[in-house]
Order: sequence, then C-alpha cells, then structure tokens
Amino acid sequence: MNRYLNEANEIFEYSLELRRDFHMHPELGFQEVRTAGIVSRELYSLGLEVTTGVAETGVVAMIEGAQPGPVALLRFDMDALPIQEETGAEYASQNPGVMHACGHDGHTAIGLTVARLLHAHRQELKGTIKLVFQPAEEGLGGAKRMIHEGVLDNPRPDLALALHVWNDKPLGWVGITPGPVMAAGESVRIVVIGKGGHGAMPHLAVDPLLAASQIVVGLQSIVARNVSPLKTAVVTIGAVHGGEAFNVIPPTVELKGTIRTFDPEVRALVLERFEQIVERIAEAFNCQAKIEASFLTPAVVNDSTITSRMQTLVGQVLPESTLDTEERTMGSEDMAYILQDVPGCFMFIGSANAEKQLNAPHHHPRFDFDERVLPRAAALMAAAAVGSLSVHAN
Repeated sequence: MNRYLNEANEIFEYSLELRRDFHMHPELGFQEVRTAGIVSRELYSLGLEVTTGVAETGVVAMIEGAQPGPVALLRFDMDALPIQEETGAEYASQNPGVMHACGHDGHTAIGLTVARLLHAHRQELKGTIKLVFQPAEEGLGGAKRMIHEGVLDNPRPDLALALHVWNDKPLGWVGITPGPVMAAGESVRIVVIGKGGHGAMPHLAVDPLLAASQIVVGLQSIVARNVSPLKTAVVTIGAVHGGEAFNVIPPTVELKGTIRTFDPEVRALVLERFEQIVERIAEAFNCQAKIEASFLTPAVVNDSTITSRMQTLVGQVLPESTLDTEERTMGSEDMAYILQDVPGCFMFIGSANAEKQLNAPHHHPRFDFDERVLPRAAALMAAAAVGSLSVHAN
C-alpha cells in the first residue's frame, strides 16, 4: 500500500500546481465554473466517463476496474468562501472578497491526483470508482442538490469516502473516528421588534436592543442548564444588527447565529428551549420576536466497520503518522447527506505547520496549509478506495 504514497510524491508538482491555481482563482458555491472546467478537462484527459453540470457545476467521473465488483464513491468539494485573503502568499486569491479559506482547493487537487493514481491501477480494481467533485459545500446544500440530481444512482455506491485537510492538527496526524464526527448544523435568525424613540426619552420607546441583549445571555443557559453535561451542544449568536445613531433607540434588532448538535434528541431539546427563551424574554420586555431556523446538515456519522478498516490502512499507507481515533468537531459538513444514504467514512488529515506559520484556523483570512499534505491525502484516499473495493468484493 505504501506504493501509493511513492507514486503520489512522484506527481507532487502536478498536485501543487493545481492547488495553487485553484487557490488563486476561488469561486463561491454553485459558481465554480472555472474550477469545474479544469476538473473535467483533467478527467477527460484520462479517458474517463465524465458527467458535468450536476447541481450546476458538479462533476462526476467513473473509473471502471478490470474486474466486476462494488462501487466506491469518493467525494471532493470545490467551493471557496466570501472572505478577503490576508495570507500574502504568492498564490493568494486574485478574486477580491473570495478566498479558499477552508482547504477545498486542496481537496480538488487531491481528487484529481487520486484520479490519476487509480486510473494507473485500474487493472487491479475489483469494481468501480465514482469520483464526485461537489459544489457548494459551505452551507448552500451542494451535496443534497447532487443527491437530488441522481449522484447516488446509476450506479449506486456501496460505500462512500471523503477527507478534509485539518489545520487544527499538524502534518503527520490523521483522525479517523467511528460514529458521529461532525455536528448537525442549524442557521438561526431572530428579529426583535420594539418601538423606536429618542435615546434621551427611553420611557417613550420599547427598546429591542435591551431585549436582544438579554436574549443573547439567556440562550447560553440552554447548554449550561438544559443539556446533560454528558451530551454536547453549541448555541452561538454571531451577529447583532440594530440602530444607526448614538442617540436613537431602533425599532428592530436582528440576531444571527448557529446551533450545533450530535444527538437528534438533544437537537429537539435545544430548538424547543431556544424558541421558548427568545419569545418569553421578548415578551417580558414588551417586544415581539420572529424566529427563522434553517436546517443546514445532519451530523456526519461514520460506519464503524468501514472506519475500522480505514484506521488499519493508515499504518500501511502513512506508517509515520499519528492516528487519532477520537477526533470530533462541532463543525458541520454536508457529506453528512451522502453518509445518511451510503455507509462510509469521513477522515481528517493534519495540514498545519506552526514553524512556517501555516496554522491559522479554517475560515480565517490567513488560512493556509502545509502543501506536503497533498500527496499524503491522495495516497490515503487512493489506497482506501482500492482496499474497500477488495473487501466488499470478497
């Protein structure tokens, strides 16, 4: 299995060139036209069967093995974020206000590298590889849209694999955990409605800012006092908008935030208490509150059997790596929708390098990673695909 790492290192320049090109030309969700064009070009050059325009900009390619067998789906996301880059890298974004701040440029380059590795070994494949290059992972529902447009059909996969470069951990670390590994995500919006007035005469107004402030504080009691200490949840208000002038009480205040949970019962409890707290605090301050909650993704849940195989594989492909079998995060990821329908495994691979100051967190303006992770990730994914097909075929 270590041969995949050797081969990935041999074409490292290919992976590096792709990654830096994608990084310089980031595209937001469902707008990945240039990225998808390069992906399809590279896949066509291998002589693969390629389908474009899935969920607008998604690309799907098939690698048929020499022997019949199961189908393994490998997913790689392509979209960037609406962030102004501050890395100062020579390959920094050339699109103002748009940046690959999560590593999806790396994922796309890894996916194309995996395609080359697997194509070179197609005579050994006992089954079919379905390569899925997905648009709009960052909260826009790209995976769900691709499923709706048939990405899990013709042929239906028997297992699904994906990975994420992980700047919370250093190069040489791999995280593969059974069960829930990433949280279900909710986007919430609250509008607190009061009565505007002069700041010097607050008794003639109904202050929504005061009510909103108490709501922000009150919502923290959900995790502190309603969720079992043995369970996990996050309630975060990340944006508060209200008022324009220093001496005017505004008529409305808008709050935006997110809810993250692993357990469906905990999710139901948090949403129930969220609504109660918002409405009753608003009422106590003679205000009204309107609540909008949008479900983003379910939890990412890894199949225990497939995950166990992936853990064993790490020692064969990346023998010098440190394997972590307990890594979980309250971040969300729409690979969850695929893993709801198809058993599989979502893996993390360390990409940070503190000495080179490549350790900014994901979604940060200075996010960048140690590019030596590219061949490691490609080798792991290629070996995982081949090994999974062999096991399922037997």
